[in-house]
Amino acid sequence: MKFSEPLIEGRLIRRYKRFLADVRLPNGEEVVAHCPNTGSMRNCQPENARVWLSESNNPKRKLRYTWELVEASPGAIACVNTARPNAQAKHAIEAGVISELRGYRQCRNEVRYGAEKSRIDLLLSGHDREPDAWVEVKNVTLAEGAQGYFPDAVTERGQKHLRELMAQVINGDRAVLLFVVNHTAIEEVQPADHIDPRYGQLLRQAVEAGVEVLAYRAALMGVDGNPSARLELIDPVPVNCEP
Repeated sequence: MKFSEPLIEGRLIRRYKRFLADVRLPNGEEVVAHCPNTGSMRNCQPENARVWLSESNNPKRKLRYTWELVEASPGAIACVNTARPNAQAKHAIEAGVISELRGYRQCRNEVRYGAEKSRIDLLLSGHDREPDAWVEVKNVTLAEGAQGYFPDAVTERGQKHLRELMAQVINGDRAVLLFVVNHTAIEEVQPADHIDPRYGQLLRQAVEAGVEVLAYRAALMGVDGNPSARLELIDPVPVNCEP
């Protein structure tokens, strides 16, 4: 799984109005890029950071560039485009990378479900031995050292998703929270109790109720240590739900 075109490197000037970022290209030109991330992007927007943009030739788009990657700390690359994780997760499941979810023959996107009128990111079905699996995907980019945290801001929507997943376990299905670790420095994921303590409480309740919590890391970097076109998930990351 790769970016469709080579990315364009630049330097971050500033992010503003949540969805916009000013970037200086190598030739000195300053451009406005779309920032496809509704979160706080905590620790992912240092001043003058190296960033990588994708470019669109669609004349109907207001902005030509989209912010994809950032060097969040020296040598550590993060993918800030929150439109990527669902596709990364689906690709990894269908390729058999996520061992815990192998054997399902069908994978559907954005299926309506739940008493709180949610949409599940991925619904897996058609397994010979396992019940359907309802998979909620979350993007992890907040790193403090090698420790990864989710969420990076208070998320009532994320809390709702945990309640919906617990209800699916009661219904007799599998419910899975899948953290896509889109930050190369992260070695472990845990709930960000210092940011959203209620989310941490609900996550531990969900684990006790039978919700499965997984985390898998994206490649993002090549063997030379530089950002690459590789978006695929490559290996599991431990999840620590202890308070």
